[in-house]
Amino acid sequence: MSGEQRGISRRSAIGGALAGAAGIAAGRVAGASGAERRRKRKRDVIVVGAGLAGLSAAREVARAGHSVVVLEARDRVGGRTLNRDIGHGEIVEIGGQWVGPTQDRVLALIDELGLKTFDTYIDGKSVYWRDGTRKLYEGPIPPAAGAALVEVLTTINDLNAKAATVPPDAPWKAPQADEWDGQTFETYLNDLALTTEARELVELAIASIFSAEPRDLSLLFVLFYVATAAGDFNLLIDTAGGAQEKRVVGGSQRIALRLAKQLGRAVELGQPVRTIRRKESGVMVRTRSDTWSAKRVIVTVPPALVGAIRFQPPLPPNRAQFDQRVPMGTVMKCMAIYDRPFWRDQGLNGMATSNTGPVQLTFDNSPPDGKPGVLLGFIEGQAARDMANASADDRRAAVLDCFARYFGPEAKSQVREYVDKSWAKDPWSRGCYVGFTPPGVLVGYRNAIRKPVGPIHWAGTETAEEWAGYMDGAIDSGLRAAGEVLAAI
Repeated sequence: MSGEQRGISRRSAIGGALAGAAGIAAGRVAGASGAERRRKRKRDVIVVGAGLAGLSAAREVARAGHSVVVLEARDRVGGRTLNRDIGHGEIVEIGGQWVGPTQDRVLALIDELGLKTFDTYIDGKSVYWRDGTRKLYEGPIPPAAGAALVEVLTTINDLNAKAATVPPDAPWKAPQADEWDGQTFETYLNDLALTTEARELVELAIASIFSAEPRDLSLLFVLFYVATAAGDFNLLIDTAGGAQEKRVVGGSQRIALRLAKQLGRAVELGQPVRTIRRKESGVMVRTRSDTWSAKRVIVTVPPALVGAIRFQPPLPPNRAQFDQRVPMGTVMKCMAIYDRPFWRDQGLNGMATSNTGPVQLTFDNSPPDGKPGVLLGFIEGQAARDMANASADDRRAAVLDCFARYFGPEAKSQVREYVDKSWAKDPWSRGCYVGFTPPGVLVGYRNAIRKPVGPIHWAGTETAEEWAGYMDGAIDSGLRAAGEVLAAI
């Protein structure tokens, strides 16, 4: 655990002790009810969730001179970013980790907080595995059949052209919104009649971006996603020059940890919000131990988790039904740690693309100096659903079999440690990377995703107008919501 993490945990423990002491003291009052035992506390603004969206919003509010509290259900900050200590001062990231070109907000914040980035390791050859055959190649383009590569390029160009007509802040206003939101991405692929190899490459790209299947996704949602990523599908899938270009030295969770440090006691951990009540004077928010009142509240949890909060009065029908229709993706992030990155000795960069699972995409996830060596593999979409109930030993065996297939027997024989995380099992995320919309939702519920409900405002990477689904999008959404609140108060 880093010094930054220890600092946050210590504050949480102190806060828990104080809450316990307050509860005991109040309990001594004869006849005191549960409501009377709650501490009553007041701030100008309450933020629900201490991920990048919530922390960014809270900092803007505090900078404007207003009092703010961030209520976080977990015992840590960072949301869907999470560092894992692997000893000797090194970590692996078992949550979101990459940043890349045009993600200006997160890159600026990293610089402001005194953090550094380093390039994802791409020196050497990549592995292309297809139907039992292993090929090595250099550069970003796998050695697929020429016809398949042409079809993939044509498909990407078509998606970019369509996305150029989709307003990122209002995708339901696209000229062909009804048509595109009335079909799945799979239907779109069926109409293209691609060769098998081309289709598998496109489907792998979709799984790697959304951790969902083409049949799950509205075509309009995919186009919206491209539109928020500077209008270029290539930015979503590329490493060098794309969204996977760089990592944060010491792990991406350090961004949240440093933001939380700036906010100090304004961050309350271990405080899941149970009730949000709208009143004429603002809002009342209840957690396990406290009752908070404020002028405004910013809710940053994914739409799929909004229903876990009791709203009084209930949310408007369109907002409530919208939340029912935005499921999370399904992904397991899996890493094997070695004393050294042995694949580099073979002239390999640790990147593999495969049409055979469960791991179909890998990266070299080693620290900047390459010590220890870390291979990262993703299990995504249906493959992750199929392994949801697998034992830890079965998951490890399946992942290492894939690593050995791509990089040789050392991938199994030289493992020092293995770690993975199923984000679908995380009770405060219920999935990753992002909430997505099936057909009919974007058009059917239009601006429900961002429209405030009285004093309740919405943030979170799902609501972003730039780089939705990414750390940059989370920050974008937090700044937008903070702007709405500041304008209102």
